[in-house]
Amino acid sequence: LVNNPDINITVEGHTDTDGEADFNWDLSVGRATAVVKVLTANGVAPERIIASGRGEFFPVASNNTSAGKAQNRRTEIILTPRLDVLYDLLGN
Repeated sequence: LVNNPDINITVEGHTDTDGEADFNWDLSVGRATAVVKVLTANGVAPERIIASGRGEFFPVASNNTSAGKAQNRRTEIILTPRLDVLYDLLGN
């Protein structure tokens, strides 16, 4: 990521449904922020990174089982090209 400055990074933290929604929201932000700190400590420019807490609202599995809850407690890293670079690549 350090060697690809034309890629922007979104870090999304997620939780399961255990706990109150406001606690889960804060927890998801904390998860995303922890990853951002690792990225910036390793040389990724902070202006390329967006941290987002998604709480319990975007599950990838059922929250009715412990296995499903474990899958929902996660952090996702989403890589996107800068639009100006993408337009140049497409010839626009």
